[in-house]
Amino acid sequence: MSSAAALSPKIRSALAPGSLGDWPTPLESAPGLAAACGAAALWLKREDRSSPRCGGNKVRGLEFLLGPAPPDVVFLTAGGTGSSHCLLTAVHAGALGARTVLAQFPQPDTDASRAVAAASAARAALVVRARSPAGLPLALLQAWRAARRMGPVRWIPPGGAHPRAVVGHLLAGLELESQLPDLPDAIVTPLGTGGTAAGLGLAVAALSWPTRIVGVRVAPRLIANRWRTTRLARRAALLLARHGIRLPLPASRFPLAVVEGLGVGYGHPTPLGEAARRLAAPHGLVLDPTYGAKAFAAVPELARRGFRRIVFWHTFALPGGE
Repeated sequence: MSSAAALSPKIRSALAPGSLGDWPTPLESAPGLAAACGAAALWLKREDRSSPRCGGNKVRGLEFLLGPAPPDVVFLTAGGTGSSHCLLTAVHAGALGARTVLAQFPQPDTDASRAVAAASAARAALVVRARSPAGLPLALLQAWRAARRMGPVRWIPPGGAHPRAVVGHLLAGLELESQLPDLPDAIVTPLGTGGTAAGLGLAVAALSWPTRIVGVRVAPRLIANRWRTTRLARRAALLLARHGIRLPLPASRFPLAVVEGLGVGYGHPTPLGEAARRLAAPHGLVLDPTYGAKAFAAVPELARRGFRRIVFWHTFALPGGE
């Protein structure tokens, strides 16, 4: 398979995404934190620094989802009140001159979720909030009707879980080829709607690396699971194949292992996650309780199981760059 240096430009040329981020995002070695976790080497892929406007891993997919669009388009998407995807859609659509309508369900109240909710409300044209997760379908219907009154509506799936968005995360994985001194044993990422893990799995397969993608489940099993993630990766590979770019089609040997990290529910802090936050904080790594802390909690356990060289996918940036 082509190296990343040859493959990445071909992908961008074929799908012509917009330009929303600063690529490549940094890869930082964290020897002190590696020692604290019991790993031989630990690198942090700083997707939180993907854009000075508002960073996070979701910028990758939004490059492929937001454009080109009519000037009066209204983007409609959904998620929790602390959804970084909802916030980033509103921010980056706004930078393109478009409006965003959000349908949201309540999630547990944390400093991070409050900051994201406030920033989303400030940036979106309208936020329709359900009273409970079960009320999201009705809130989404109300949001869609409101968006239609504003202009032509373009739907963005929750979390950006779409084959085009997966291609953006594939490009992120390909960046590692020129950034890493050694092949990693594992790449650890939160597993929510699955787009990031799907793209990373495609990248590892394209580079013929023996690396395991470890997706730490932070959303309900119905959403965050191996089948759904592999299906997203396969659809992204088929999309690229239609443009003459051939990648190994994901099958039973797709390099993804799913480990449990959800706890009592989406957005609820967990004891292991909070311990991970305390472990990481003295080393300058700030983790949110919904995604990053739960995912990072898997790193010491992987080190104990013999994974010596680990990349941690740091996906979340607080509004305002905090």
